[in-house]
Amino acid sequence: MFLTPEEIAELTGIARGRSGVTREQLQAAQLRDMGIAFRINARGRPVVTWDAVNGIASKPEPTRTWRSNILNFG
Repeated sequence: MFLTPEEIAELTGIARGRSGVTREQLQAAQLRDMGIAFRINARGRPVVTWDAVNGIASKPEPTRTWRSNILNFG
C-alpha cells in the first residue's frame, strides 16, 4: 500500500541529506517537483501510496443531495 523508505529513495534519487537539509526534506521537494502526491508523517518522512505512483487518483464520493419529485413535473 505504501512505498518503503528505500523505494522512495529510489523513486526520488535521494538517499541522503546534504548541506544541512535532511534526506526527507529533499525527497519531499523532489516528490513535489515530480507531481507525486504524498503526506508527511509524524516522523517527518514523506509517505507515498502505490496509487499515487501509478497515477490512480482517488476521487471523493459524490455528495448526494435530496431533490423533491415535485420538481420533475412541468
